[in-house]
Amino acid sequence: MVAPEDIHADVWHAHTLAQSALQVVPTGDALLDAQLPGGGWPVGALTELLQSDGVHSEWRLLLPALAHSGQGPVVLVGAPHVPFAPSLSAQGLGLHRLLSVGAQTAAQRLWATEQVLRCAEVDAVLAWLPQARSDQLRRLQMAAAEFHKLLFVMRPLQAHSEASPAVLRLQIAPSCNAGSDALDIQVLKRRGPLLDAPLHLRARGALLESLLAAARPQHRPLPARPRTPGSVRNFVHALDRTAARA
Repeated sequence: MVAPEDIHADVWHAHTLAQSALQVVPTGDALLDAQLPGGGWPVGALTELLQSDGVHSEWRLLLPALAHSGQGPVVLVGAPHVPFAPSLSAQGLGLHRLLSVGAQTAAQRLWATEQVLRCAEVDAVLAWLPQARSDQLRRLQMAAAEFHKLLFVMRPLQAHSEASPAVLRLQIAPSCNAGSDALDIQVLKRRGPLLDAPLHLRARGALLESLLAAARPQHRPLPARPRTPGSVRNFVHALDRTAARA
């Protein structure tokens, strides 16, 4: 019998993780890489990240890969917040590589994302497209494949039930365990079997943790000061005074 992988790279057993025919960039987290086809973020494909309103953990997942994706620009389209540039730089993403497109409307963001994907110099595109439809995302998927780009699209959690052409789809949420400084990553779509339980990743990457640890002040105990005889005061207890008078 002919093995599925010998027929075509996109054919795989449903119970096994597919070996991606696409080039991948390692995520920087071994636990996550082990659950992604090929062992990393797919190049030339759409990766979709879903989060609740007010949650912005995409940089935790993407920054290690972006820092090692090449020397070309990393373009942000419609980013809701300006990232903290010194932190990105300290973790390997040079500020000279970071570009931001301030598109306002949904149509402008879609148009800008597609145009940026067509730029030969660009290494990766991060787009915040909360209102994008499946057909619009498919157009971006085709552009990413044609021009061989890393493409990450951030969408709200409500899009969970909508059809998506994304090759890889993840849901990110803060860990529900009390006092836990971690993220729960649910793999919603991949070329392979579904995951029954979410992955638990540290909320801060290893490099950021080491940078923060190095920046913390080192509290060293003060050396004991020697006590000279002149500094010792003679205290007479009340009972001693009573005994002396007797």
